[in-house]
Amino acid sequence: MNKDLLSGFDLTEKDVANIFKQTKILKKKKISNVLNGKVAALVFQKPSNRTRVSFEVGARQLGAYSIYLAPRDIRLGEREPIKDVARVLARYADGIIARTFSHEDVCELAKYSDVGVINGLSDMYHPCQALADVYTVYENAGKFKGVKLAYVGDGNNVVHSLLAIGTKVGLSISVATPKGYEPDKEIWAQAVKISKKTKAKILHTHDPEDAVKGADFIYTDVWTSMGQEKEKLARKRIFKKYQINSQLLKKAKKNCLVLHCMPMHRGEEITDEVAESKQSVVFDQAENRLHVQKAVMAMLFKKHK
Repeated sequence: MNKDLLSGFDLTEKDVANIFKQTKILKKKKISNVLNGKVAALVFQKPSNRTRVSFEVGARQLGAYSIYLAPRDIRLGEREPIKDVARVLARYADGIIARTFSHEDVCELAKYSDVGVINGLSDMYHPCQALADVYTVYENAGKFKGVKLAYVGDGNNVVHSLLAIGTKVGLSISVATPKGYEPDKEIWAQAVKISKKTKAKILHTHDPEDAVKGADFIYTDVWTSMGQEKEKLARKRIFKKYQINSQLLKKAKKNCLVLHCMPMHRGEEITDEVAESKQSVVFDQAENRLHVQKAVMAMLFKKHK
């Protein structure tokens, strides 16, 4: 495994398998001393619920300490150059978790840091989320080959990471987005290349019903992410037919399960009825962020002495 986890493309199929093996162990044995005495620095440009709490709790369960640097505390790239921040934090901490607006910022941190850097979210990728998502699929399906996940919504950082990691393990993925909101073309091309090796089937369509046909899992995300607030009204109109509701759910397999990376905007991208249904595994998925991230920290941060 590389020094850093910046995107799902940094991982090999073997890396993913090793992460999931560790995840299973750490989920059963919540308290471990694998990172005893280590320090994790959380550098956040965006506020967070799941990302911050899961990393802080995860670090503590591994025996490590965490330091949270809020947006107003560090002002990454404003008060001082990112390369200086990276080199100073590497002298103090054993690993860095960064939640940034720009993917270039987290890449620059990794470039100049001597310790491992984990991307906790950027505008292009959300690798830890996708690892938790794919692990949740495995927990419920018991396999990846022959399993179909349908994503309905915005072609955003979550989709990019699902494509990067899902195709590596042979998970078939169909994506339905409105016109003009497709996944990044270069990322899609990389996923297609990987899928040819792993025999995963990937499809893009503008029709949600087409995407969910035969799906074992349906996944959605908010229509308007942080930093896109000015687009909210337009996006609500454009994404209206991309809602995960009981009617769309009927177009998938009978026992299709529903995923959402949260926070959920109930009544927009997902109805309350579906979110609270027996087919929803969104809270299992949220819990798995904790365990997957523990596995990633254990594999990256213990390397530093």
